Amino acid sequence: MTSLTDTVSAAPKPRGGIAQSINDSLVVTQRNLIRMTRIPEMVIFGLIQPVMFVVLFSYVFGGSMSVGGNTNPAVYREFLMAGIFAQTVTFATAGAGAGIADDMHKGLVDRFRSLPMARGAVLTGRTLADLVQTALTLVVLAIVGLLVGWRIHNGVPKALGAFALLLLLGYAFSWIGALIGLSVRTPEAATSGGLIWLFPVTFVSNAFVDPSMMADWIRPIAEWNPFSATVQACRELFGNPGVVQSDAWPMQHPVWASIIWSVLIIGVFRSLSVRKYRSATV
Repeated sequence: MTSLTDTVSAAPKPRGGIAQSINDSLVVTQRNLIRMTRIPEMVIFGLIQPVMFVVLFSYVFGGSMSVGGNTNPAVYREFLMAGIFAQTVTFATAGAGAGIADDMHKGLVDRFRSLPMARGAVLTGRTLADLVQTALTLVVLAIVGLLVGWRIHNGVPKALGAFALLLLLGYAFSWIGALIGLSVRTPEAATSGGLIWLFPVTFVSNAFVDPSMMADWIRPIAEWNPFSATVQACRELFGNPGVVQSDAWPMQHPVWASIIWSVLIIGVFRSLSVRKYRSATV
C-alpha cells in the first residue's frame, strides 16, 4: 500500500534530450508572453520608466555635462543613449526576479514539477519571455531617442549588432535576477533585491559620465564593469560621440569584452539558478 501511494504521489521524471528541453522552454516562454498580454500594465510601466530617464537626463542634465570638453546638450544626448539602452535592459532584471518569485510563492512551480518536463525549462522560458519584452522596450526607446536628437552614424548593420549586444547583456543579467527570485520568499523582496545591486553597477560605469572624471580608486572598477563594456561597444557601433579613451582591455576591445562578460555571466548564473531551482522544489 505504501509503495503504491509513493508511486502515485511521485512527480513524473522529466524527459531528456536537448530537443525536448528546447521545446519545453518555448512552451513556458509562450505561457509567459500570453500572461504579459493579459496584464498590459506590466508592459506599459516597463516602457514609461526608460522614457522618463531619456527626457530627464537629456533636458535636465544635458547642458551641464561635458563630453570630450564639449558641453553642447545635443552631443550629450547622443553620448547618453547607449547608457540608457544598457540601463534599461539591466533594470529588467528586477522584473524577472519578481516574476519567478511570484510563481514560486503561488505554487505554480509545483504544478510544473508534476509534469514530465525539463527542470531548467521553467527558468529558461521565463528569461526568454523577459527578453522579448526587453526587445520591445528597446524599440520604443530608440524611437524616443531619435525624437530627442540621437542618431546612428555607422550604418544599420552595426546598429543591429549594438542592439544584439544589449539584448545579450539583458539576457545575462536576467539570470542574476532569476537566482535572486529563487532565493527570496516574496516578489516584493525580489524586486528590492534586484534593484539594490543594479544601481552601483549602472552608475559606477561609463554610462552617464567619462570614468576619467571619477576618483582614481573607482575608475578601474568602472572600466572593468561588464556594463561599461557593452556601453562602450554600443557607442562605437552607433558612431556616437564620447567613446571613452582608456588603456583598460575592456575599453580597448569593448565588443569582445561585452560578449565574453555576457556569456560568462549566463554560464555561471544559469548553472546556479537551475541548481537552486532543483533544491528549492524537491
